[in-house]
Amino acid sequence: MPHITLPTPVQAVVDAINAADTDAFVAAFTEDGAVDDWGRVLRGRSGQRSWADTDAIGAGARITVLEADTVGDVTEIRFTWESRVFNGESSAVVTVDGDHVSLFRIPPHA
Repeated sequence: MPHITLPTPVQAVVDAINAADTDAFVAAFTEDGAVDDWGRVLRGRSGQRSWADTDAIGAGARITVLEADTVGDVTEIRFTWESRVFNGESSAVVTVDGDHVSLFRIPPHA
């Protein structure tokens, strides 16, 4: 598999999930940043931490990025996800604001 280069803030989110490091996950976001998981939007530090605790890190998640395309401040990624909550392929649209992620959106799949 070819090496995929992600913007540093996006890579920080992936690395934090894979390292099971909730504090690093939250630190990768802007203070008012959000996770939008199939329309369930969790904002701010408490929302970021809540999603990490229930759907990602707390569920033993591992993410492997398969493809990425960055245009401006938005990176679309396709990835595999393994956890106690969900296993399979998914995608996300990640918006960066400066050195942090402002939105990590996992759109619903048809």
